[in-house]
Amino acid sequence: MLYPGKENFNLSVRKSSEVNAFMGHHPHLFILDGTWPCARKMLKLSKNLQSLKRVSFDNEIKSKFIIKQQPESLCLSTIESVFTVLNLLKEGDVEHCDTKDFLMPFEKMIAHQLDYLRNPNNKNYRSTADNEIAAKNLYKKTERNTIFEVEH
Repeated sequence: MLYPGKENFNLSVRKSSEVNAFMGHHPHLFILDGTWPCARKMLKLSKNLQSLKRVSFDNEIKSKFIIKQQPESLCLSTIESVFTVLNLLKEGDVEHCDTKDFLMPFEKMIAHQLDYLRNPNNKNYRSTADNEIAAKNLYKKTERNTIFEVEH
């Protein structure tokens, strides 16, 4: 199961042979898809999920998902995490898929959401036409905040 944690099998620092040994001949990876609070709750309430071996990775990039609040700056969306894991499994010679355009639908969704916010016919329109929408650098421990700020 892909879930962050210090005691997990960290794909970022393991050799190819270690990744292959851990994942086995027919690897399956269970992904919790939901908000961070929802994923934590699913894990907390499910003995079956708790019994799964866990994998994680070291992240060094900021999420492109600037519309939604993340608990911390290096937390990724589910699709960004899956993209990262697939690439790490490719490096470990466990996976052989092409991830070149994997994030394209995600990136197009974000562009569509930003266009919606910039549309003057939208109730959430930001009237300052010269301003850019950018990811915040500060992350708050609040629920369901829209995460963008206007650069001046």
